[in-house]
Order: sequence, then structure tokens, then C-alpha cells
Amino acid sequence: MIFSFLKKKKIEKERLFTIGFYNLENLFDTIDDPDTLDDDFTPEGPKKWSMKRYKRKVYKLAKAISEVGDTSAKNPPVLMGVAEVENKEVVEDLIKADPLRRIDYGYVHYDSPDERGIDTALIYHKENFQEIYSEPITVLIYEKDGTRDTTRDILYVHGKLNGEEVHVFVNHWPSRRDGNEETIEKRITAAETLRRYMLKIEEEISNPNYIIMGDFNDGPESESMQLLMSSGALYNPMEKLITPERGSANYKRKWSLFDQILVSHNFLNYEKNTHSFAHANIFDQKFLKEFKGKHIGSPYRTYVGRKYIGGYSDHFPVYIQLKYNS
Repeated sequence: MIFSFLKKKKIEKERLFTIGFYNLENLFDTIDDPDTLDDDFTPEGPKKWSMKRYKRKVYKLAKAISEVGDTSAKNPPVLMGVAEVENKEVVEDLIKADPLRRIDYGYVHYDSPDERGIDTALIYHKENFQEIYSEPITVLIYEKDGTRDTTRDILYVHGKLNGEEVHVFVNHWPSRRDGNEETIEKRITAAETLRRYMLKIEEEISNPNYIIMGDFNDGPESESMQLLMSSGALYNPMEKLITPERGSANYKRKWSLFDQILVSHNFLNYEKNTHSFAHANIFDQKFLKEFKGKHIGSPYRTYVGRKYIGGYSDHFPVYIQLKYNS
């Protein structure tokens, strides 16, 4: 009887597939790019970014990614969207790092026009996911004087997850650095851009399977996210995760959940040879947290200001798990 129960639990773990998103907080190499504002992350820069520090960060991020969802799923993440990567070389270094190198990971990445040179990317397990088509979606934002405010593109990847077609979008919307009220229109523009692209897909495909992930720099209740949800095609499981004591990032001792993964309602149905939504969570394990001081419990980041503390990121990863209905 016990053997039968354990066998059933093992089968359930094998049928669960983890899809995550992780803002890696400035994963820069040490090389100065004359076309971007990356001077802080060079050996001569104010943060004294070195190859030793870079390799240490890459290893730690790879370790974190390898463990996302591992308490309930047998396999490592099949899809992992990432933000704040400088170029394809750092993504390659990440998937070649010891904690991930035995996993047959591929990736999709495009350089974006962001002035700091940071992009998004999608890492995927080749055994479970096959890319059909991909492209960067430009988010056109203009300042009041008519000059363009270059920001990250939205990464679109159309592929097959265990044989089922999915449309994946990896986002990193404009930040709140200049204040929420001053920047909200920029994120609304990003939401509108994404929604227009979805409508284009829906002209050709009936009820497409969407997986929309990212650091939206807005919470589930925000105007931009509600605009995205207004079509009625999406379900946001992250809405239930945010509490005063928990989130994916912490600013001035206040938790936020800007990192989210949304799925289309198709994933709430059961049908053979398709995936069904199982659950969502924040991967906030103890090793990813500050372990002492006034920021105890917050994400253990690489720098506080210009002070190097050698952590992971100022964000926790978030993830969902889909069950494959065989």
C-alpha cells in the first residue's frame, strides 16, 4: 500500500513541469560596451566588477534556477524567463555553469535598445520545448519633448511544450525609478503593445495558449496589469501570493510582486495530451534571503548601493507548475 502511494507520488512529480521567471539583477560581463551605459559593471567602474565576482554571481544564479520548483516536480524548470542580462554570452555562461551544465538547455535572446544594454531571454529544456518562431517586440515610448525613451523589447517565443503549442512572452517593463505616477503611462504603453500582438495571434489561432511572464514593475492590481487582463483571456495566479509579509522584491521594507506569470484560461481545463495549471509560488528559499541585519528576510542581492555583498539578486524567482495530462 505504501509502495503504491509512493509510486503514485513519483508519477505525479514526473508529470509536473516548472515554468519560472527570474530578474537576475544586472548580470553584466566585465567588458566595457562603448554603446551602452555599463560602466558601473567593469573592473575600472565604481562597483569594481571583476571576473571573480561575475563568475560567483553566475554560479549562484545557476544554482537558484536549478532548484526552482524542485520540492514538487522531479525535473528542473522546462522554461525560465530571465531579465537584466547584458547579452547572449552571459546567458551562455549561465547555462554552462556547474549547477545547469548537465541539463540540455537552449535559449532565445535578442539585443534590445535599452540604454543600459539589459535584455530579456528565455531558457528552455530542449527535451521538453521546441522553438518554432521568435522575435523581439519593440515598445515605442516617447518623452514629452518627443525624444524616444528606449526600453526593453518584449521577447516573443512560439514553441511546443511537450508537443502542445504555446505562445510565450518575456517582459521587463519600464521601471519606477522616476516615480510611479511619472512612469505609469510607460507601462500602460507596454501593456497595450503586448495586447495588440496577442490580438494579431488571435486573428490566426483560436484560443491560443499564452504564458506571459516578466518583471512588470507593477503589481497584479495595477492599471497596466488590469489592462492586460481586461480581454478576459488570461488568469493571473500571482494575485493570491502577495501579502504584507511576502513578495518577490522588497523596497524600503515593503513587499511587492512585480514578478508574475499569467496563463490563458485554456490551462484551467483538463484535456488529454495538454497541460493543466497546478499551482504558482514564489521561490523564496532561505538561501536566497538576507540572513542578518536590517534587511533580514529580503532578497540577498549582489550589491547594496556600491557595497558588494555577494548575493544572488534583488528579486526572488517566481514560478508556476503545469501538469501534463497523458
